[in-house]
Amino acid sequence: MALLPEAEARKIECVYIGSKNGIEKEMITSQFPDVKYYSIASGKLRRYLSVENVKDIVKVQKGVLDALVILRREKPDVVFSKGGFVTVPVVIAAKILKIRTIIHESDVTPGLANKIALKFAAKLYTTFKETLNYVPASKADYIGSIIRPDLLTGQETTGYQLTGFTPDKKVLMVMGGSLGSKLINDIIRRNLDELLKSYQIIHITGKGLLDSSIERKGYEQVEFVKDELPHLYAVTDLIISRAGANAIFEFLALKKPMLLIPLGLDQSRGDQIDNAALFKKSGYAEVLEEGRIEQLPEALQTLATNSGAIISAMSRAGVSYTAATLLDKILQDIN
Repeated sequence: MALLPEAEARKIECVYIGSKNGIEKEMITSQFPDVKYYSIASGKLRRYLSVENVKDIVKVQKGVLDALVILRREKPDVVFSKGGFVTVPVVIAAKILKIRTIIHESDVTPGLANKIALKFAAKLYTTFKETLNYVPASKADYIGSIIRPDLLTGQETTGYQLTGFTPDKKVLMVMGGSLGSKLINDIIRRNLDELLKSYQIIHITGKGLLDSSIERKGYEQVEFVKDELPHLYAVTDLIISRAGANAIFEFLALKKPMLLIPLGLDQSRGDQIDNAALFKKSGYAEVLEEGRIEQLPEALQTLATNSGAIISAMSRAGVSYTAATLLDKILQDIN
C-alpha cells in the first residue's frame, strides 16, 4: 500500500497477485484501479498435523501453476513479497522462471511463509533489527517499517468534524486489527460508561462487528476506516490495539502511546507477543496479555500516566526507509 503509489509515480507498471477472497482484493482494486489484480489458489500453511494439510499441498501446487501463467504473461523484473501463505506459490514460480524475488518480514521472527520463501528469494528485508538474528546475514537487510506518507498528513480540524468530538477531552482510539477483535470489543463495551468519563472514543470494530444498540455521546463506532484514518489519528491521544507490526510502527511514527493486547498462542505463532514485548522494552508501549483483559482500565491508566515518557522514547526512535528509498533499494538489489 505504501510502495505502489511511489512505483506508479515513477511509471513502473505494477501487478498484484493475491488471494481470491481476501480483504486485500477489495483494498487494491478500490484504491489502485490501474494495478492489475490476479487471484491464485492458495493453501493455509500449518505448523501442526492435520488432514487439511494434504488438501492444501494440492492447493499450493495449483497456486504455483497459476503463478507461472501470470508471471510468464507479465514478465516482471522483480517480485516483491510481503509474506503470508498466498505468496509462497508466487515466490516458487518466480524462482523457476529466474525472476529475482525480494521478501519483507514485518514481525520479529519470520513467519512460516517467509521461512519457506527465503529459500527461493534473493533478499529479505526486515522491520525489526532483531530479525537479523534469525536469518542468514548474507541474505538479509534491516530497513525498518515503511509508513504510508498520507498517514502523516492528518488534520485535527477534519478529525473533530468527522467525529463530532471536542478538543477539551482526550481521545482514545480502539482497534482490533484488520478483522477486528471480539475480545477487545467486548471489554470496551463492558467498561464504556467508565471510559467515557475520561475519554472520547473512536472504536474501529472490524467488519460486521458494530453494535447498533449502543449510542453514547463521545463514542463513535466504525467498522473500518480508509481515507479518514490520518485525520482520526490527528485527534487521537492514546491507542488500544493488537500488536501487528504494520500498525504499531504507524503508531510509533505518529508518536501515539499505545496499549497493546497481542494475540495469544492459541490463535497465533506468538509473533504479536514478540512485537509487543520489544515495543515495551523500547519504551514505546504498555502491554496487556489476553489473560488479564479484565484489567484493561488499570492498564489504560498506566498508559496515560506514562504517556509523556513514551512520547519522549518515540522521539528518539530511528528513521525508517520511506517508500521512495525502499524502491531505490529494490531496484539496486535486483541489478
